[in-house]
Formats: sequence, structure tokens, C-alpha cells
Amino acid sequence: MQGRVASLASSPGHDFSKEPRAGLRLLAGLGVEGDAHCGPTVKHRSRVALDPSQPNLRQVLLLEAERIRSVAAEGYAVGPGTLGENLLTEGLDLHDLPVGTRLEIGADVVLELTGLRNPCAQIEDLGPGLLARFAWRDEAGQLVRRAGVMAIVLASGEVKEGDAIRAVPPPGPPRPLERI
Repeated sequence: MQGRVASLASSPGHDFSKEPRAGLRLLAGLGVEGDAHCGPTVKHRSRVALDPSQPNLRQVLLLEAERIRSVAAEGYAVGPGTLGENLLTEGLDLHDLPVGTRLEIGADVVLELTGLRNPCAQIEDLGPGLLARFAWRDEAGQLVRRAGVMAIVLASGEVKEGDAIRAVPPPGPPRPLERI
């Protein structure tokens, strides 16, 4: 499967939204250089409060540009970086990829998918009803999360808008992404 990088964003602070960037440097085992979530141990404030020594499986947040455009078409003021993602992608259904999928981006970067982002109520600050566009219950009553996927950085490098993304599934039976 192939896609491309639609846009990039980062923030040195723990802000909900991130600033669009022309390029990002991703660091193996750490995440996005200069981003608040960069580091070998978890940086998400609620998870740090529980156990600051746990490994950082949330180094990079990826979200589908198609989802952002769909929500924007409903009248919500969302765009690149608004939902706190580092990479907006096009052409890949990220949420249907299994745990351990490797994303080869550009010439050097390799990410590995670790799990689903669980959208929180802060998203409602961007517009009433927005949370329901990223998390809902299906016909069987199961919670469906479409607020992005989390990854770790396996190989460092520069990423820029337009870079190709190649999804490489892991060996063995696929395991669906779960909330992390």
C-alpha cells in the first residue's frame, strides 16, 4: 500500500493543536525533534502521572487528511495540525493497518504503528459535536476510534510534504490496532 505525506506539524508545548511545518526531523527511539512528545519514555501528561517510566509508544501521531477534509466539509474549523497530529497522510487507511505495520517514508524514515489514539473531550473545544466525528459506536455497540494512529520511530531522517509512504505489514497474523 502506498500513500503520501500531506502535511506536517509539531509543537514544543503540550498544546492540543500543533504548528504546521515545512519539514520534520524524526529521531529513532525518540520521535519528532522539538515536539513535546519526543523522548524514550511517555510524555502524554495523563500517562506520565500514572507512570513516567513507561516506554513512549506515542512518539508520532498520524491522521488521515481525508478525514480532516470530511470533517471540515461539515463546517468544523479543522486543518493541518489542528488535531495535534504530526503527520497528515493521504491514500492510506491508517486505522485498518495492523499493529507492527512499518511505514517507510521518504528516503530514510521508518515508523512502526503501535496503536490507536483515544480522542479526549478537549476536542470539543474546537466545536460541539466534533468528538462524535472521531469516535462513535458501531451497530454492535463497539467503540470505533478514528482520531489517528500512534507510532514509534525505527529509523531517523527528514520528512517533508509530498514524501511517499509505503506501508509494510508485519509478518504473521495481523493484530488490529487498539487504544494506547
